[in-house]
Amino acid sequence: MSKETNNQRQGPGFGPGGRGFGPGGMGMPVQKAKDFKGTLKRLIGYLKPHTFQLLAVLVTAIISTIFAIVSPKIMGKATTKLFEGLMKKLSGVPGAKINFDYIGQIILLLIGLYILSAIFSYIQQYIMAGVAQKTVYNLRKEVLDKLNRLPLKYFDSRTHGEILSRAVNDVDNISTTLQQSLTQLITSVVTIIGVIVMMLTISPLMTLIVVVTLPLSFVATASIAKKSQTFFKGQQKSLGQLNGHVEEMYTGHKVVKVFGHEKKSIEKFEEINEQLYQSGWKAQFVSGMIMPLMSFINNIGYVLVSVAGGILVTKRAIEIGDIQAFIQYARQFAQPITQTAMIANVIQSTIASAERVFEILDEAEEVPEAIAVKEILEPKGEVKFDHVSFGYKENEPLIGDMNIDVKPGQRVAIVGPTGAGKTTLINLLMRFYEINSGKILIDGIDTRDLKREHLRSLFGMVLQDTWLFNSTIRDNIAYGREGATEEEIVAAAKASNADHFIRTLPEGYDTILNEEASNISQGQKQLLTIARAILANPAILILDEATSSVDTRTEIQIQRAMNRLMQGRTSFIIAHRLSTIRDADLILVMNNGSVIEKGTHVELLEKGGFYADLYNSQFTSRNSKKNVG
Repeated sequence: MSKETNNQRQGPGFGPGGRGFGPGGMGMPVQKAKDFKGTLKRLIGYLKPHTFQLLAVLVTAIISTIFAIVSPKIMGKATTKLFEGLMKKLSGVPGAKINFDYIGQIILLLIGLYILSAIFSYIQQYIMAGVAQKTVYNLRKEVLDKLNRLPLKYFDSRTHGEILSRAVNDVDNISTTLQQSLTQLITSVVTIIGVIVMMLTISPLMTLIVVVTLPLSFVATASIAKKSQTFFKGQQKSLGQLNGHVEEMYTGHKVVKVFGHEKKSIEKFEEINEQLYQSGWKAQFVSGMIMPLMSFINNIGYVLVSVAGGILVTKRAIEIGDIQAFIQYARQFAQPITQTAMIANVIQSTIASAERVFEILDEAEEVPEAIAVKEILEPKGEVKFDHVSFGYKENEPLIGDMNIDVKPGQRVAIVGPTGAGKTTLINLLMRFYEINSGKILIDGIDTRDLKREHLRSLFGMVLQDTWLFNSTIRDNIAYGREGATEEEIVAAAKASNADHFIRTLPEGYDTILNEEASNISQGQKQLLTIARAILANPAILILDEATSSVDTRTEIQIQRAMNRLMQGRTSFIIAHRLSTIRDADLILVMNNGSVIEKGTHVELLEKGGFYADLYNSQFTSRNSKKNVG
């Protein structure tokens, strides 16, 4: 989703993200909001605290634009004075000369006006930059706070790319519009009104000529835009397909080569690339006709204005300098109208972005914390599931009437086929999901009576998918507990058998892990996550067995580190290799969301039930592989 959004933003055209008039910009498809008025009203609500600054922006924009608008009229006076003096000299009038003092005064006045216009424009941009950034800062903060309050099911039901696109790209789109397009819109509207007034003061007839030629521009532009939009949609579709294909092929290039699909991959690329080429050049060619056509129509208007102006000058109805001023106004008149139309497209896209952001802010949050919260000061690690029922959807129960009693310090293994509910059990334990009925107790206290932050601080996790961030090894281990000393970090690394390999690295504990932590092995990553859990010193451990992708020697190291970590702590082990949980105090066998068997390894084998079948199937398949070897 995020890729697609980025592709749309990077399309052809002028202005931020490829939006705007001119070649490529006119026909770009614009994302539209479902509730334009409601979303616009809500977005304006974020600007209300800055009403005074926005009024200042409006005033400075008006003053700046007025100074810029009156300049051509004043310049026309200088042209008229220059023309009159020149004509008198050519006519042989005695003592005739050009009044350069008057012209010089006008030039100085114009310089002053342009400087004042620039100063007020700077003030306008400066104030608006502060308003825009403060508004977007508050909006980003709201989104972040909201994401922290959303339940896990929200993230489970959406791709990371979609959430990132809303939280980053859409908020950036709002920021750009507030920063640039809003001030442009104010300036454009003021310019249109001011230019019409100034043109009417010079000649209502010539003003009528300019106004009449405008609809021709709009009709021509609209017809071309409609045609080019079809091609732009095709271009964006092909571009998205091409990006997806290229990313897929490069990500899995080894697999493509192994199965000999290079030719097929190249053929598909060439097919999509040809589609992109066809729709791309048509879109660019058709939309590229807009500016020449507009220039042609505008030039016809200038010709008519010049002819009408010449006739009026000969009849002494207007001065020669007024024609020059009027032509400048006519040029100024077309530009803000074009900008206003462009900004209308941008605002549509921005309101659509705002709507997507507001959808996040309107999502149902986690169940509020209990009013009278409790706290476990000295956790023992006793866990009890008391008649717990749960389902991801209403009327579709996954877990029904589950009862589990775990004593402090016990090692509890959770086994079962894929989709049995092993991870769901852990999510309920840490209150990532809310149970439908029953109770989950820790040391006799209902988890719903504990603050989520406090509840989760009781747990330490070592997962199959290791998560390490782009920083030093020291920082990654220290992530387990705030304010950990160097001695504690090193002690945790030694306890997890990670200290030796860390010291063999050139930078030791100062070695910076890259974004994917691919500069160390999978086994080394796992040892670091165990060190982090040891440093956190939790009362309850959750271990997702993570030795399947490492060699035997590293597996033994990890197993030893995990055994050391589990000593004296209640541990929940999601087991994939049943041979690793023989020593567990309690084994919970899950299937279809229910605990169908429980007991020790020996007890469950003696029963000859589901667990025994599962264990024997793994043991038999492993033996057969050895014999084949």
